[in-house]
Amino acid sequence: MDVWYRIILYIHVFSVIVSIGPFFILLPIAQKLRSSAQAETNVYLETFRFVVRLTKHAGHVLVLTGVLLVILGPWTWATPWLVMTLLILVGSLFFLARAFSPTLRKFHETDRNQEMLADKLKRSVWIYIILLLAMLWFMVVKPYLW
Repeated sequence: MDVWYRIILYIHVFSVIVSIGPFFILLPIAQKLRSSAQAETNVYLETFRFVVRLTKHAGHVLVLTGVLLVILGPWTWATPWLVMTLLILVGSLFFLARAFSPTLRKFHETDRNQEMLADKLKRSVWIYIILLLAMLWFMVVKPYLW
């Protein structure tokens, strides 16, 4: 295995960690959002925005390094585990676009139901974590599907 492939693989794995890990910090924050005062709510919402932004950028690195690994590695684009990972990736991108930003904006509305919005955020975090872990499973296990 050539040294560049190993470096790209390391960056790929690191970007997976940065893409998934920060979402776990959002679970207790979502719980605190249920009953926080406005000043606290703003801090929690900024943390949410930062984590979503950070993981989006890590996702860009993840996709770029993944493409390079396929080009340089032994797999083809028709490899079953890679196809499944890409399908989940496309679905997760649509989910990510609709799951967080619109809900976070609703916290600034005057007639908001803070508990309902916090519960929605928590549910969205869990769904996104499950999607990310499913992709991780396909990349690590590399099951033969067809």
